[in-house]
Amino acid sequence: TSALVSRRDVIIVASVSCIYGLGSPEDYRAMMVNLEMGQQVDRDHVLSKLVDIQYERNDVAFESGKFRVRGDCVEIWPSYEEHAFRVEFWGDEVEQLSIIHPTSGEVIQRQRQMFIYPSKHFVLPEERIEAALAEIKEELDQRLEELKGQGKLLEAQRLSARTRFDIEMLQEVGYCPGIENYSRPLSGRPPGSPPDTLFSFFPDDFLLFVDESHVTAPQVRGMYAGDHNRKVTLVEHGFRLPSALDNRPLRFDEWENRIPQVIFVSATPGPYELEKADGNVVEQVIRPTGLLDPEIEVAPSRTQVPHLLEQIRGRAAAGERVLVTTLTKRLAEDLAAYFDQQDVRCKWLHSDLDAFERVELLRDLRQGQFDVLVGVNLLREGLDLPEVSLVAILDADKEGFLRSETSLMQTIGRSARNVNARVILYADRVTDSMQRAIDETGRRRELQRTYNQQHGITPETIRKSIRAGIEAQAAAHAGSNAAVGRADETQYITEEYLAELEAEMYAAAEAMEFERAAALRDRIEQMHQQLGKPLGDA
Repeated sequence: TSALVSRRDVIIVASVSCIYGLGSPEDYRAMMVNLEMGQQVDRDHVLSKLVDIQYERNDVAFESGKFRVRGDCVEIWPSYEEHAFRVEFWGDEVEQLSIIHPTSGEVIQRQRQMFIYPSKHFVLPEERIEAALAEIKEELDQRLEELKGQGKLLEAQRLSARTRFDIEMLQEVGYCPGIENYSRPLSGRPPGSPPDTLFSFFPDDFLLFVDESHVTAPQVRGMYAGDHNRKVTLVEHGFRLPSALDNRPLRFDEWENRIPQVIFVSATPGPYELEKADGNVVEQVIRPTGLLDPEIEVAPSRTQVPHLLEQIRGRAAAGERVLVTTLTKRLAEDLAAYFDQQDVRCKWLHSDLDAFERVELLRDLRQGQFDVLVGVNLLREGLDLPEVSLVAILDADKEGFLRSETSLMQTIGRSARNVNARVILYADRVTDSMQRAIDETGRRRELQRTYNQQHGITPETIRKSIRAGIEAQAAAHAGSNAAVGRADETQYITEEYLAELEAEMYAAAEAMEFERAAALRDRIEQMHQQLGKPLGDA
């Protein structure tokens, strides 16, 4: 956001969560601190302004979002920058402005002018906060009456404690955890109005690229309803005021109204993108590697398993991998077990595995620890597996979500990273979806072959390094911790451990997290009777 408000040549890469609320761009600009060489300004006034825009002073640990003071030298590390800023004063005059390395303090570049943007997005002038607090207190009183009238005394107490704590924080430091839940009264917006988002920081003529739009657009469409349902539960149980419902993502129509020009990027665009494009569709079917879309063969489903087994053995002998898609999770597991009995190294993958397990399976497949991966829906898209040269789609003629034209095209594309790519559709009849997928793949393949011949390009399989997953790194850290006795299984219930829990209990009580404090109290009482026993037995 700091780049967006200061220049035009900016590229932002964001997830779908960019439609969630941020602070107002007008407030963000207004709270900026502007310093120039030779400027007459009191050092303490600058320090006060830094605190107002949510920078913390820490003269010991210099970290992002903090500043430190050494005599007439002030060093600030903006939360949005890799480097830190140094401001040197001579009395009440700015003598020197520098960009420095935050660790070594080495001067990287001298500056004549410096803009310091707020550390957090929800920053407001003091007078706005006072007006908002009056509105929050009024809403709190009304909501407490409603809850007490409904007999929800616990919810009323919870809401009162949490909100009054937030009010005190806002009064004292201008910020509180979860400040975004008060964004409507803080910004002065009327109820139900759309929030300020990342899109509010862009100029009126920006260009939006929606990557994988066939997935992204439906996600944007569904985010408002999901967020609203979750927030309603929080409001009903006294965790938030009703105005927190306006701390929400944009609705789909609001999102559309904020986009002046858009390019949808998708290998399988949906009806929405095609309708919006109104015929302005540009194809990109030529790959830099010269690879062609795979050849497609249709084989009878009555003998699909023995036929596939023969194909797998041929690919495994050549050091290549195979993906197989089925219609159900049970069939995927049974087929993997059958292949295993036939001395084929095979694993299954479906939604019962968590994200880390899926990554490890795909890494093991690429490394050659097994040759065949059987899955259902997770093998459709998003996989880049150059070692896979054969994709087998079982029961391809069972028309439906998993065997629609879009699904077939996405699955066929999984083998398009290998020069020996081939796809087998097992079916007793050719459905309309199959025929359209076969025709489209053939059309693309012909365009690619013609282009290669015209430019003398020889297709080559993609070469891509195999990286370790996050879980493998975490396991290495866990092994180190266990070696020094830090794992929970090696700990015992001691007086020192109970003292730590007791301190945690008091901290929870001070933070007005009374339910958590009560749970810790009960836990301590239970453990007092089990002193000396392993923690895992408690």
